[in-house]
Amino acid sequence: MAQDWIKVRRDLHQIPEIGFQEFKTQAYLLDFIKSLPQEFLTIESWRTGLFVFVEGRVGDETVAYRTDIDGLPITEETSFDFHSQHDGYMHACGHDFHMTIALGALEHFSINQPEDHVLFIFQPAEEGPGGAQPMLASEAIKQYQPDWIFALHIDPKLSVGTVSSKPGLLFANTSELFIDFKGKGGHAAYPHETKDMIMAASTFNLQSQQLVSRMRDPLNPAVVTIGKMEAGTVQNIIAENARVEGTIRTIKPETMDTVKSGIERILSGIETRFDCTTSVDYGANYYMVHNDERFVERFKRALNGSSIQYKEAPEAMTGEDFGYFLKEIPGFMFWLGVDSPYGLHNSKLNPNEEAIEVGIEAVIRTIKSHS
Repeated sequence: MAQDWIKVRRDLHQIPEIGFQEFKTQAYLLDFIKSLPQEFLTIESWRTGLFVFVEGRVGDETVAYRTDIDGLPITEETSFDFHSQHDGYMHACGHDFHMTIALGALEHFSINQPEDHVLFIFQPAEEGPGGAQPMLASEAIKQYQPDWIFALHIDPKLSVGTVSSKPGLLFANTSELFIDFKGKGGHAAYPHETKDMIMAASTFNLQSQQLVSRMRDPLNPAVVTIGKMEAGTVQNIIAENARVEGTIRTIKPETMDTVKSGIERILSGIETRFDCTTSVDYGANYYMVHNDERFVERFKRALNGSSIQYKEAPEAMTGEDFGYFLKEIPGFMFWLGVDSPYGLHNSKLNPNEEAIEVGIEAVIRTIKSHS
């Protein structure tokens, strides 16, 4: 059985696709699910995702389990013989693991009818532009009305056989950040005739850090990171355009609004100072992952009698689209240890495949658990 799931994971690893373009992935998942016993199953496609409902024997409640299915626009740099067949794309966040674990749990309950109803959610576009909110708004999920929901995410830093979670805040609120600066280019020898957008963008980069260090309560954590900057054409022409790309992360939802307002005030000042125009796009925004204490405790009890070790997790400034599900439906998320020397979103991510069976067992035990 372990080798079967490793094969599934490797099949999925070879076909990473970005948000709402997961056509091959959806087809693979459908083929696998349709090969299972169908007596208890109802399968419904939603865009490039899936809802799979498993009818319970009693059905006192409905538990939902969500997995994400998209990859990342990252060129893989591994020596795997099952490396990505899609140039420029990779399952660098472990979603191939996540899907395999969901399929393992689904197979179990397609053969062994659960006591309660189970809704398996295969969500596209977790990495962007965001699939959770439109899925929550769909008629498909409304007809099943889950009573609670949970999900997992691989953790390269945790050892195989270990899971980790905590009540309350697990992941932060996050927002993408894209800013364009428009000025006037010209010859490097005549800077007074230009409006230099490298200077404008650089000024913004420096001032944006004051939002964290000087414009926010130090007991209310926030992060503003500029990870990419593009400007200019050659060394002796002053740049007419510049673009910065980054991310904002906060513990409290209201702090996100405060930081964005601060960014817009800084940009207003830069427009005046450099006689330029700017435009800002916040891209994908993710709501915090806030775990319901009742279901974290339920999860811990479900692991009793197993060899799986539970460890209390620290809060993290990472972001996850699953936060929107938890905003609407009580539940929790947990980390699954995969012991990789390379981290998430790394082109050399190498999770230990022994963790797949651990994840399947943890999910099955949690679905079988009772309050």
